[in-house]
This record gives sequence, structure tokens and C-alpha cells, in this order.
Amino acid sequence: MVHAGVNCTLSTNNVLNPFTPFGDGSLIRMANLYANVCQVNNPGDMRACFDMFTQRSANLLRLDDYGVSVGNSADLVVLNCERPEAAIAENIAPIYGFKRGRRTFTRQSAQLHRPSGS
Repeated sequence: MVHAGVNCTLSTNNVLNPFTPFGDGSLIRMANLYANVCQVNNPGDMRACFDMFTQRSANLLRLDDYGVSVGNSADLVVLNCERPEAAIAENIAPIYGFKRGRRTFTRQSAQLHRPSGS
């Protein structure tokens, strides 16, 4: 439907309740699941998966202040990857989140530990 010009979006609802007793509310995880189920296999379509919970959702909600720009609401999530496609393919966990410019969460990076005796 995206290829036909339809504004498709991804979201999550009913997390950890009797109707959907699994999940963590991660939209990246939802996009990764969607990409797996739909067998998305090229970078353009992977980018479209990312857009389904970012730009396309903002368009659906008619958010005039969406995006990183002077005067906008400064609601954003920081990901440790170079491209949106990688965020979906690798199921990247956010490292920071901001709401109206104020940091709302920080996730520490994983640390690798050498085996003992090395």
C-alpha cells in the first residue's frame, strides 16, 4: 500500500495486559517485526518501515511541529546507528529520549566483559 501512495503507519497498543500479554512498547521492535513478517528486503522499504512510526505517523496526526527544526517541540529519540534502515534491521535500542527538550530517559550501552583468566 505504501508503494501505491497510501500513508501507512505502525504503532503499538495494549502492552502487557490481558489482550496482549507481551511487548515493551518499542516502535522499533514493532517495525522490525513488521519487516520480518512482510519479508522487507531492500533499504528503501526498510526506510519506509522507519517512516511508518516517525514521519508518516506525524503526517497522520497532522503534527505541524514534527522534526528537528528551530521552534519545534524538541520531542526526539536518539539512536546509536548511522541510518534509519539499520535501526530497523538491527532492532536498535534508543539511548536517550527527550520530551519538549527535556531528557526523559537514558539507556546505558551494553558492556562486554572478557572471560576470567584472560
